[in-house]
Amino acid sequence: MLRDICIPIPGFGENEIAELHLKVGDRKISYDFRVESFPWDIEDELNGDSDEITRSLARISRLKKSIQDYDKSWDLIQIFNPAQHSKFIQVLYRKRTS
Repeated sequence: MLRDICIPIPGFGENEIAELHLKVGDRKISYDFRVESFPWDIEDELNGDSDEITRSLARISRLKKSIQDYDKSWDLIQIFNPAQHSKFIQVLYRKRTS
């Protein structure tokens, strides 16, 4: 049974939101997905030199707060690995169904 579909999105920018709407077979169930970009660069929070552990903890803390403050009508599905030196990290959400 197929559980995952990979959909390339050409030209998708680092600080953009993408929303995908999908219907499955003749069941006509609609799934709404959203890729959200959150700040990953933490230079504004750190003062000068810092070790990699401090930088990683600051990034994790910032991402955790962004996820906690996100619209509760969306479920977190996946956190993507950011590219090296990326200013944003992208997160996949799925709209909750009633």
